[in-house]
Amino acid sequence: MLQFRSILFFIFLIVWTIPYAIACIVSFPFLSRVRRYWLAAGWCKVVIWVGDKLCGMRYRVIGWENLPDTPAILLSKHQSAWETVALPALMPRPLCFVFKRELLYVPFFGWALGLLSMIHINRSKGTDAFQSVVAQGRERLAEGSWIIMFPEGTRTKTGSRNRYKSGGARLAATTGAPVVPIAHNAGRVWPRNSFLKYPGEVVVSIGPVIQTAGRTAEAVNADVAEWIEREMVRIDPGAYQAKPVKTAPESSGASDKPDTTPRT
Repeated sequence: MLQFRSILFFIFLIVWTIPYAIACIVSFPFLSRVRRYWLAAGWCKVVIWVGDKLCGMRYRVIGWENLPDTPAILLSKHQSAWETVALPALMPRPLCFVFKRELLYVPFFGWALGLLSMIHINRSKGTDAFQSVVAQGRERLAEGSWIIMFPEGTRTKTGSRNRYKSGGARLAATTGAPVVPIAHNAGRVWPRNSFLKYPGEVVVSIGPVIQTAGRTAEAVNADVAEWIEREMVRIDPGAYQAKPVKTAPESSGASDKPDTTPRT
C-alpha cells in the first residue's frame, strides 16, 4: 500500500504540474508580481494537501508568533523536498528562493519559476555570484519579500547535519535584514532521494528572530546552526537518541575560506 500510494502521488505530480505550469506561463504576463507568486503558491498548497490525504504526510507548525512583520531572511533545515513545496504554501508573505540558474531550464517547472521574482545565481562566477545575490536580495527585500535559503546546501539524512555554509548569514549581515531560523523533520515522511512517501507528522518549528545589524556573518551563522540543531533534537528526539548528530567533516587548506556562494 505504501508503494501504491507513492506511485499515485508521483502520477498526480506529473498530471497536476504540467497544466498548472502552462496556466501560469500564459497568465503571468497579465498579473502583478504578487499575484504571480500566489498563483504559483496555489500549486504548492494543493500538493501539500494531496500529500496529506493520499500519503498521510501531515504537518504542524509551531512558533508562528516569531515571524516578523518586516522583510527578513529565512534560514531553514534541509532534509527533504517537502519543505521546498510546503514553506511557500504555509508562509503568510511571498518567499523568494535563491537557486542555481540551471533550474530555469527544467521543462514547465523551471519556465514558470523564471517568471517569478526569485534570485538565481551562476555558481561558476564565485565571488561575483554572491555580489549578484546581494543586489537581487536588496531588491526583493525592498519589495517586502522574505528570502529563504538552506544553509546546509543539500538535503541531509534524518539525524544528521551538514556544515552550515555562510552564504545566507552573509547576505543577512550585508543587508542588515533579520534572520528567522526554521527547524523541521520532513525527512521522516519524504526522505531525501526516496521515491516512497511515509505517513507521519512533520513538525515545523519557527525560531525567534536573530538580529544581524552590526554583527559578523560568522556569528549569525553560528547562532542559526546552534538554534536549528538544538531544536531538531527537541522536535525529533528519536533521530538523535542512539547517536550524536553527525556533522560533515570540515575541509582544510585553501578550501577553508568562507564560502562565497549561497546554496539552495
